[in-house]
This record gives sequence, C-alpha cells and structure tokens, in this order.
Amino acid sequence: MKAKFTGHDTFPLRYGWLYKAVNHLNSGGKLQTSKEDETQQAIIKLGVGKNMVNAIRYWAEASSLLSITREQSNINYFASENGNYLFSDSGKDPYLEYSGSIWLIHFWLCFNQNEMTAYRYFFNYSNVQHFEKTKLVVDCAESARRLVTNEIGNESTLKKDIDCFLNTYCKKFKSSAAKKKLKIDEDHFTSPLSELNLIKDNGGGFYVSDLIERPELPVEIFIYALIKFTKSENAESNTNSVDFESLLTKPYSPGRIFRLSESGLGQKLDEAYEFSNGDISWIDSLGLRQVKIETTALNFPDNFLDQYYGNIQDD
Repeated sequence: MKAKFTGHDTFPLRYGWLYKAVNHLNSGGKLQTSKEDETQQAIIKLGVGKNMVNAIRYWAEASSLLSITREQSNINYFASENGNYLFSDSGKDPYLEYSGSIWLIHFWLCFNQNEMTAYRYFFNYSNVQHFEKTKLVVDCAESARRLVTNEIGNESTLKKDIDCFLNTYCKKFKSSAAKKKLKIDEDHFTSPLSELNLIKDNGGGFYVSDLIERPELPVEIFIYALIKFTKSENAESNTNSVDFESLLTKPYSPGRIFRLSESGLGQKLDEAYEFSNGDISWIDSLGLRQVKIETTALNFPDNFLDQYYGNIQDD
C-alpha cells in the first residue's frame, strides 16, 4: 500500500460534507482545485474556503463515496455507488440521521488496503487500548515504514494526520476554570464519527479505545462488514467460511475495525445467526471456531443494508 498522511488540510470530517460532495458532483460540479474557475464555483456552491474544498474531497474519496477517472493529466471525480446509495437525492440517509450510517462510513473509511492513513493504521494494525498521542506517532511511523511502498513523509506530517484522526473520532474536552471540571469543546464536536465513541480523550494527550461489546452497532452493518471481509479473504480460494480468530484480529476485519472484544464478536455472530435465519452460522467446538456464510447471503451484502434502512424507516 501507499502512505497517504495528507490531503485533509488538517480538517476533521464534519457533518454535511459527504452530502455536499456527492450532490455537488451529481449536479455537474467539480471538486478539483487546480483550475481557478472550477475552484471558485466549488467555493460558492459548497459555501466553504478552498482548503475546505480539498478536505471535503479528501473525506469523500477516503470514504469510498467517489469514483475517479483519469484522462491524460486530468482527474475527474464522480459519485460512486456507495456515495449515491447514502447521499443522493434518493439516498438512504443523506443527512446521517441514523447511527448505522455512521458505522457504515467508519467501515468504508477503514476497509482500504491501498492507502495507509493514521486512522487505517490505528483501526487495523495498532494493538493498544490505552495510549499517549506522542507514542502513537512513533508506533504509526514504525509500522508504516514496514507496510508502505513510498516515503511516509516527516514526523510533522504524520503528527498532523494523527491530530486530524483524533479530532475526527474524539469528543474533545477542555478545562473550565470557573467550575474546575472538563466540558465538551464544541469546536471539536462536529464530526459524526465522534458519536461512535470508539476513542475517548482523557486529556493531557492520553486516550482510551477499549475492545468491548458494542450492542449499539446494528447487526445489519456488522453482517455487511463480515461479508465484505470474508469475500476479501477468500478472493482466490472462493470459499464461504472464515475462522473466528481472523474476524477478531486480522487487519480490515470487523473485530479490528469495530473494536470488538472476543465476547463482543461472539455476540454479534449470534445476532447475525438469528437475523439471517441461519445463513450465517458459526461453530465453537473443540477449539475450532469457524464462521460459515451461505451463498444467498455471501453474494448480496447490500441486501443487509437495505434491510437496515427498511426496518429503521418502518419504526
């Protein structure tokens, strides 16, 4: 994979940006900032500055919401199937009203084996649950040097990417001298991904990201991620099973990306068995823990997303 620790101009993901990106492109707009007239048009239509246009494009592309075509030296962006599925005028959840959509965006962000970023490093390769930011910079740099094929840049670049990652996923707190307690800093409360509570800021540069059971993670989103990972793992063998340990600890697995504990993964698999009427099953016998996905489920992961939005909109 290639290192990509820049592109967001240090802006964390914000509510409304992904919707703006998809619909701006669908209306014929451009997200490139290499041409002055296209840049001015994007600034006016999106209502942000040039640097934020770059950040909007970065987060939309990182979330797999954009498709790219290249014609000689020109790069063109279009809304992808994922982008239109959620954020088009007829999308399932253009304003991110449902928590499952945020879990889905998180999965799309991290399920990428082509480009290394700070958040992809953390959710796929880091084994820490309690960490200091300065140590995370060092660990990320060491891993990146082993995993990527290009230069990772200097420490300052990596630190800015980690700052952006933490600001995207954390509800930041600041001290209130008047009341001598911590209060939420509203300047850092604009990212939808902070709602997932995957990482908590303890102050002083220390953070917590426990591996736990996550009852708030919708089973349909979990099943979608499970199928995507299983198909990726078995791309060459074309089998329909995967072992429990891989689902728990392997990079790009649901256990890694959703920060599940061993018991949490087991509970999600039990939920998946019930929800899928046995199409997803697992065996835990004599040390052998294997998950099997029937072809009817394996070939149609999007059906589980449709069920999620169908069920939640019926409630």
